[in-house]
Amino acid sequence: MRSSRQRQFQAVLLLLSLIGLILILVLPSCQAGSGNDDGGGKPDASENANASVPPPSPSPSAAATPTKAPEPVFADAVWMAVGDVMMHKPQLPGSFDKANNRYNFDPFFAEVKPILEQGDWVIANLETPIAGAEFGYSGYPLFNAPAELAEALKTAGFNLITNANNHSLDQGESGVLGTLANLKALGLPSVGTAVSREEADKLLLVEKNGIVMGLLAYTYGTNGIPIPEGKPYLVNLIDEQKIKNDIAKLRQAGADFITVSLHFGTEYQTTPSEEQKRLARSLIASGADIIAGSHPHVVQPYEVVEATDGNGRTREGLIIYSMGNFISNQRGDTKDYGVIFKVGVRKNMSDGTIAFTEIESIPTWVHRYKPDHAFRYRVLPIEDTIAAKSDTMLSQADYASLQKNFDLLRNRLESMK
Repeated sequence: MRSSRQRQFQAVLLLLSLIGLILILVLPSCQAGSGNDDGGGKPDASENANASVPPPSPSPSAAATPTKAPEPVFADAVWMAVGDVMMHKPQLPGSFDKANNRYNFDPFFAEVKPILEQGDWVIANLETPIAGAEFGYSGYPLFNAPAELAEALKTAGFNLITNANNHSLDQGESGVLGTLANLKALGLPSVGTAVSREEADKLLLVEKNGIVMGLLAYTYGTNGIPIPEGKPYLVNLIDEQKIKNDIAKLRQAGADFITVSLHFGTEYQTTPSEEQKRLARSLIASGADIIAGSHPHVVQPYEVVEATDGNGRTREGLIIYSMGNFISNQRGDTKDYGVIFKVGVRKNMSDGTIAFTEIESIPTWVHRYKPDHAFRYRVLPIEDTIAAKSDTMLSQADYASLQKNFDLLRNRLESMK
C-alpha cells in the first residue's frame, strides 16, 4: 500500500516537472512575439518619437525644372527687284557685235551685277517685247528688242521676269507668244502674260532656302491696243477682286509670302496717286506682302504698312510705288535714275510667320556716253560710285550731279516712311 502511494507521488512530480520545463521553453518566445504585435501592442518610446517627425521636404535642387520652349529656327533669303527694263532705238547700235553678228548687252549691267548676285529672288520688269528678229527691232512707241536683252538680264543675276505692262501687246498676240518662247528658252520664269488659259492659271511659286514666294503681275492697260477677243489670258489687267482671289490661291498653294507687281500710276509723277495708294494698301490688307510698282519712269516713295494675317497676328507689308527706269534712253528730270530694292526675308520655321529683316533701297543711274559713233550705256550704283570716286569715264560735273540727285532720290524714297 505504501509503495503504491510512493509511485503515485513520483508520477505527479514527474508530470509537474514536465509542465515546468514546457513553460520555461515557451514563455520567452511569447514575450518576444508580443513586442512586434501590430494589432494592439503598446508602441515603445522610439516608435512614438519616429511617428512625431514629419517627412523631410524635398530640397530645391530636387524640385522638377520647368521644360524650356525650344528656340525658334529661322530661314533667311534676299528679295531684290528693279524697275523698267526698256530698249529705245539709240541703245541698239553700240551693243551690236559685228564679229559674232549678234547683240551683247552685258555691259549695261556689269557694274550692278555684284549687287544683284546677292539676291535669291531677283525680279526685272521687262517693258518691251523680245519677239524675235522677224518682227524687226524698234523703239517707242511700238517696242521690240533683241532676245539678247533677256540673256544679259540672266547673266546679270535676274531669275524672274514680270512682263504685264502697257507695251506687252506692241507686237500683237504673236509678239506675246514669241517673247514667252524666248524667255522659256533661256529658262527665265515669267508672269503677267500667257500663251493659253491653262498657262495663265498656273501659279508661280519659287522656293529659296526653305521660303516659298508667290509672284503675280498686272498692268493698268495696253496703250489702247485691244486684247484679242476671247483671249484675256494674253495680258493680266488690273482687276482688284481677281488679284485678291489670286493672292488667296497662292496662299492655299503654300506661298509663305507674295509679291504683286503692278504697272500703274501716272508717268513722270514723283509721288503716288491716291488710287495707287488705295489699291496697294487694299492688296496688302488682303494678303500681299510686297507691292513692286512700275510705269511712272521715275522713282516714287515706298512705305511699310501694317496688316493682320489670317490668324490675327500683325504683319508688315512693303509698298514700292515706282522703281523708276532701270535701263532706258530717257534723260532728264530723274528719268535716267532708278532703284534696286533689297529686302531681307526671314521665316520662323516653327510657326511659319514672315518678317522683313532689312529694307534697303539702292539708287542707280544710267550713264550714257558716246566714245564713237554710237552711245554706250552703264547702270551705276550711285552711292558706291560716289564713294569710290575712281571712275575715269565720269567728270567732276558728273560726280556733282550724282551727289545732288542721290540726295534728292533718298529724300523722295523715304518721304512716306
